[in-house]
Parts: sequence; C-alpha cells; structure tokens
Amino acid sequence: MNTPLPELGFYGLAGHTERPGDLLDECRDAESVGLGSCFVSERFNVKEAAALTGAAAAVTSTLGIATGVTNHNTRHPLVTATWGATVHRLSGGRFALGIGRGFDFLFDAIGAPRVTFAQLEDFVGLMRRLWRGETVLGHDGPAGTYPYLGLDPTFDEDIPILMAALGPRAMTFGGRVMDGVILHTFFSDEALERCVTAIRRGAEEAGRDPAAVRVWSVLAVGCDLTEERRLRAMVGRLATYCQAYGDLLVDVNGWDRSVLDRFRADEVVAGVGGAIDAKASVEQLEHIAGLFPEEWLAAAAVGDAATCAARVNDQFARGADGVILHASTPAQLAPVIGAYRTVRDDARFAGRSVNPGR
Repeated sequence: MNTPLPELGFYGLAGHTERPGDLLDECRDAESVGLGSCFVSERFNVKEAAALTGAAAAVTSTLGIATGVTNHNTRHPLVTATWGATVHRLSGGRFALGIGRGFDFLFDAIGAPRVTFAQLEDFVGLMRRLWRGETVLGHDGPAGTYPYLGLDPTFDEDIPILMAALGPRAMTFGGRVMDGVILHTFFSDEALERCVTAIRRGAEEAGRDPAAVRVWSVLAVGCDLTEERRLRAMVGRLATYCQAYGDLLVDVNGWDRSVLDRFRADEVVAGVGGAIDAKASVEQLEHIAGLFPEEWLAAAAVGDAATCAARVNDQFARGADGVILHASTPAQLAPVIGAYRTVRDDARFAGRSVNPGR
C-alpha cells in the first residue's frame, strides 16, 4: 500500500452505475495507490449514501470518506445524525458529511421542501449540537420543528461538515458556516481562483480562520483515453451538467451563454431521453462534442500521466486545498498518482488528516 495522499480524493461510483458493489473494489484500489479520500456520490437508484459510506468504511483502514453530496431534507435530522456518528466511529474518525442544496425541480417532483441557505445553516447547527451530546428541545427553525432531538449525552464527536457550492452566494456561505467546501467539475482555473477567494472572504467576514476551511476542487481526469471513453467521461459528463444546471456553470466560468442556448435547442440533445452520460450513444456524443467550444472541455485533465499530474498541481496553484479526481476509477488513476508523486510538494501537505473535512 502506498503512503496516503490526503490532498487527493476520488468520486466513488462516478456517474451512472447499476452495480453499487463496484465501490468496494474502488475503495480498495484507492488505498492501494494512495488516494486520500473517497467522495461517495448519491442518486435515487442504487447509490444511497448511508449504505455506501458504511460499506466504504468497512473495507478500508486509511481512506477518508465523505458524501459528495447528499441532501439534508431527504432524511429526518436524527437519522442523519445517527448515520454520521455511526460511520464516524466505524471508520475511526475518517468520515465527513457532505451536503448540498440540490435541485428545486426534483424536490417539487417528490414532494420534499426546497432547500434554502437558512435551512442549511440551521441543520448544520443541529448536527453539531447532537454530535456534542446535547439534547435539543422544542426546536423551531428553518430546518424544521422538532419537539425533541437527542442521541447520546456522552457524545463529543468531531465530525466535519462539507458543502457542495456552485454559485457565488454558496461560496461565501460555505466559508462562513462549513468546515469545507466542495466545488464542481469543469471550473476553469480562473473560476477556481475566484471561488477560493470568495470562500476565504466569507470565512474572514464571519471571524473564522480562512485557512481552516478546506476547499476541494473537482477535476475531471482522463489519462490516455480511447476516443469512446473520452466522449463518455468528458463530453457526456459536461453535457449532463449542462442539462441539470448549465446556467450556473456558465455564469461561474464566464462562458458564452449562447453556446448553452444552442445546446438546449439541439435536436440530438433533446432526443437522448435522459441523462446524457447514462443514455447517449457514441454517435450522439460525437455530435454533442461539436456543440462545445474547446475552452469548455479544456477545464479538465486529459493526456498522458505527466500532463494530468501537472493539471492537478495547477489546482493547488489556484488556491485549492485538495483535488477530487473525477471521471476515472482509482485503478485508472494509478499512472496519474504515480506521476503526481514525482512533482508533489511534500512539505505543503505534511501532517494533514485523511479526513476530508479537516
């Protein structure tokens, strides 16, 4: 097993899957190559985060584990707090809870309340109190009304809470409230730098140590890809993000909105009939690739191992504390990890915890 690199993470079960058991091999491979953390993605199919984080903890001994991310409004606070405490102790303190605002259209469809920043702040406060062993009586706040909340009065659990942030308000909020912030795939280097600045400013304005908020960039990585895999891992993923929240992605990067308008109006895009990364054929992906400027797809790491490792270091140069390597499995990332070790600034990361929120 290689020495863990706490500044590097990966997305478990990235994108669409029908085999959640693959996460177990991914986590074992991650420890073998020395990745520091697994960020467990969640979808309403076979990717339920509580089950997967428990599984990840059970098959590893050094790997940090986080949700990347879940939504606070889909579980009762006691359920979430119990899950967090369980995986925290199961993993020996390697767990961090990652939450996000999610999508209004989804919550409307399933009858869940839309998420606000006020709800998130209230929820985070509840989690921290419960993990400190407090009993909460008569709570009536943005996160809900609860006559009684309590876990164990002997608890004094240090469980970090992270937040996925895409828009500028979320950046500032994350710096003010959270232990760490997870950014998004396909942010340009310039956008990454602006986001880090906003997060640090939010922390400073709240009287917090800006350096204590751990900022994770997310970098799509494709090492020595075949053309079909490039289309699926890069074009398909970017296209799916544009389906879901293209406006925010364009705004954060300062990209040309007319490109997004043409993408949405395109007949091939409309004909996919679902998430492009899961449903599109190679022929459809080839067409969709032609809709994106090179600038958009360049916000990733594609090429040989040395090229990809250099792009990882670019993220640190722009202010990120950690980099989540997306779009590839740990086994596929092994050459990149090896190349990165040869250019790593060891002193910069000395003594860092593998817990992705510390």
